[in-house]
Amino acid sequence: MTMRTLMLTMLAAGYLALTAGCREETPVPVYGLIWSDEFEGPAGQLPSSGKWIFDTGTDWGNNQLEWDTDLPTNVSLDGQGNLAITARREEFSGQSYTSGRIKTKGLFERRYGRFEARIKLPVGQGIWPAFWMLGNDIDGVHWPNCGEIDIMEYRGQEPQILHGSVHGPGYSGDGALTKTHVLGQGGFTFSFHEFAVEWSPQGIIWFIDGYAYHTVFNRPARRHELGVRSSLLPPAEPCGGRRLGRPTRHYHGISPDHARGLRAGVRGKIKRGREWG
Repeated sequence: MTMRTLMLTMLAAGYLALTAGCREETPVPVYGLIWSDEFEGPAGQLPSSGKWIFDTGTDWGNNQLEWDTDLPTNVSLDGQGNLAITARREEFSGQSYTSGRIKTKGLFERRYGRFEARIKLPVGQGIWPAFWMLGNDIDGVHWPNCGEIDIMEYRGQEPQILHGSVHGPGYSGDGALTKTHVLGQGGFTFSFHEFAVEWSPQGIIWFIDGYAYHTVFNRPARRHELGVRSSLLPPAEPCGGRRLGRPTRHYHGISPDHARGLRAGVRGKIKRGREWG
């Protein structure tokens, strides 16, 4: 997974009141950056330990084929403002592949706001990159009770299809509240695309390149941390209700250009969607 500035940006809420004579217009939410990571540094350097921690190990509930490491060969800066997260075919701790998972657990979490990343995705059977949010009480209540918002999930053998989902008690795995978006031409591997959610007390809206393609109503929710990964799955292994084949390439990477978290009201009203809660 190669990331060109994975910027997790949280926006301070601000409101701009417009006036015309004595008449006051409806306040317009203004987004302001409150957290980010520009991934500036020399090639081969690990991401900042003040902003990210590693998940190391294997089998995060889907029988992944890789061992996720904290090594720079799997997760490191590229010296050009990118963070590269790369899955490789190599033997490691009994697994046939290595890859990486990083997250902001214990360092950055937020309830509500806008969270976005500009990402260039890989292509190839068996690769399963994602940009997601998990409830910060996962260690106590466990998944899926902690909740999960998948801002972006993608299968390498379907390079034109994006998945946006939310999981929780009673609606996880095959039963997750999910919607797909299909590119009319090309694929997510050819260029960078912006993946985002806007999450408010009213609901969650998923965006691809500014286009809203999925909406789910919600109820009061816990704070969430963020994470990114590049995983490899075995043949015909169920994965959130979707099946992937064995990887067909020696390595795979995903390329986020940036990721942002924004805190402010959702732009526009939620007119329809499914209930989450």
